[in-house]
Amino acid sequence: MIDPLAEVIALMRPRAVFSKVISGAGAWAVRYSAFGQPSFCTMLEGDCVLAVDQQAPVTLEAGDFVLMPATPGFTLSGLEPAVPVFLDPRDTQGSAAELRHGRQDGPPEVRMLGGYFEFDSPDAALLVSLLPVLLHVRGIERLSVLVKLVREESLDTRPGRELVLGRLVELLLIEALRSTTGDSAPPGLLRGLADARVAVGLRLMHGAPAHTWTVDALAREAALSRSTFFERFSRAVGLPPMEYLLAWRMALAKDLLSRSGVAIAEVAERVGYSSASTFSTAFSRHVGQPPGRYARQH
Repeated sequence: MIDPLAEVIALMRPRAVFSKVISGAGAWAVRYSAFGQPSFCTMLEGDCVLAVDQQAPVTLEAGDFVLMPATPGFTLSGLEPAVPVFLDPRDTQGSAAELRHGRQDGPPEVRMLGGYFEFDSPDAALLVSLLPVLLHVRGIERLSVLVKLVREESLDTRPGRELVLGRLVELLLIEALRSTTGDSAPPGLLRGLADARVAVGLRLMHGAPAHTWTVDALAREAALSRSTFFERFSRAVGLPPMEYLLAWRMALAKDLLSRSGVAIAEVAERVGYSSASTFSTAFSRHVGQPPGRYARQH
């Protein structure tokens, strides 16, 4: 069975992991500017407060895991009030040493392992928009193990390091996303997959993107009326069915065009267009440039 979540994660092509142990003691607070790249954190010991822009603050405790696919601005602080120190996340990447906040002497009161990585997909923004802004899960031991493996591999220089890191981060993302409750997620892929009828449509579109799908056909497969399926899909995913299908086809097309040796006519056929010219027109309208130029640039 086709798994849309796994397909989206694989198409993002995560890579280039950076991780660091972060600790704090006493009264401390740090304000990170928006980063734009995905970040993650697993709590090792103690408690702290995470306040992400436009999200309700959450208290993190040992064993918690946090994922932010696009990492907006956020404040991280101890439990005591403190004036935030402003930091640029890029400035903290230069050293593998532990980053300490607040009181510098004595044992830390809170320790966490945090990190960033990148999506190598040219369509990452679209794919990220299908995921929650902030994902916070508690008590999933497998996530802590994966984060530690990512940390060890990122600090090592053994052969195959980049491939191993890419696979580990894919596993980390999938495990984190499937550990959350889709019903409570904002509109996007997780919420769509949590609705059994909407999930039928998503799996069909991902399983056969070249098929000439219509809302009527998808609704029949989902055992819903056309209007009910359209409304439920749009509310759950955040996009109408045919708009989602077009976006997924264009994401696949971009991925194929970025590879050497794939002809435009073959790309057109694999994403559901009867001719290269029809595909070129649709691609140019959606992307803003013809597929040939896109392929040369990528």
